[in-house]
Amino acid sequence: MSGMASHGNTNLVAEQLKRGIARHQLKAYLNVYNSYSGQFMGSMGNVSCHGFMLISPHPVLLDEEYEMQLHLPPLGGEGETIVVFRAVSRWCRPDLTPGHYDVGFSISDNQQIFAGLSIALKRYFSFMHQVDA
Repeated sequence: MSGMASHGNTNLVAEQLKRGIARHQLKAYLNVYNSYSGQFMGSMGNVSCHGFMLISPHPVLLDEEYEMQLHLPPLGGEGETIVVFRAVSRWCRPDLTPGHYDVGFSISDNQQIFAGLSIALKRYFSFMHQVDA
């Protein structure tokens, strides 16, 4: 995989989301992978500066720390940005979609990235005029 690991550059993440993701493709860019195996773990359902909800095809063990990666889209021909972080699973319940689970995670490492990600996504999905943004 090409790309660079990002550990704390909040402005970089915010700028990438602001400029680089077409609305209809957003779900495809919020996929989370296990850092060790590269296995797909699920898609982010929501995010805040302290944690996120993952919609996963598999249940997870509770109170376990996972090393994960979030792959953000490339900018103008550059390789994708890989955000590496650790998170602890706090709860897990069946999703409304059969065969899927909603999993709550709290961020245990690289919280600065999630603060920027949360702000950028809030702006991205807000209904405001361009001059207000």
